[in-house]
Amino acid sequence: MPDTIDKNKTALVVIDLQKGIVALQTAPHDAKSVIANSAKLCSVFRQYNMPVFLVHVGPSKDKKDSLHPIVDQTIAPKTTMSDDWMEIVEELAIDPTDFIITKRQWGAFYGTELDLQLRRRGIDTIVLCGISTNIGVESTARFAYEYGYSQFFVEDACAARTNIEHEHSINYIFPKIGKVRSTEDILKIINS
Repeated sequence: MPDTIDKNKTALVVIDLQKGIVALQTAPHDAKSVIANSAKLCSVFRQYNMPVFLVHVGPSKDKKDSLHPIVDQTIAPKTTMSDDWMEIVEELAIDPTDFIITKRQWGAFYGTELDLQLRRRGIDTIVLCGISTNIGVESTARFAYEYGYSQFFVEDACAARTNIEHEHSINYIFPKIGKVRSTEDILKIINS
């Protein structure tokens, strides 16, 4: 059975394509490619009046909502964030119809209004992309699965810090909770 996307019930969710994150090394796709493919998706979703959710992450002004669990390995070294660290990249061309979701942890559902805004619009399917495949995207995808959303993962609009991290999510996690497709696959499905 061919893939179909109901334009009235599908939204795009773009994870963490913000200046502080896209400046880091990514694999197997460089950040520039991930941004370009995500921008294509944003454009076609907007063309068909389909919701676009742009998610970014960062601490609150007082930084008291940061998580401090005991871990064996931290994600990134503690560095000072630039003033524009949380800004969504210009290439996504934020539109007044887009929804901006600010999260304080890995996933875009916990502690945000993402689920509420999706459900109010009758959305039952999400197309996910962004950085990092195995952290922000996968955490959001796991919640979405548990909340009952159908999902498409856009492989070439995602990247992680290493090939292994990206490929693990793409090959072992995402096929169990949704469908993995390319940017061109999604564009063809929507334009059909």
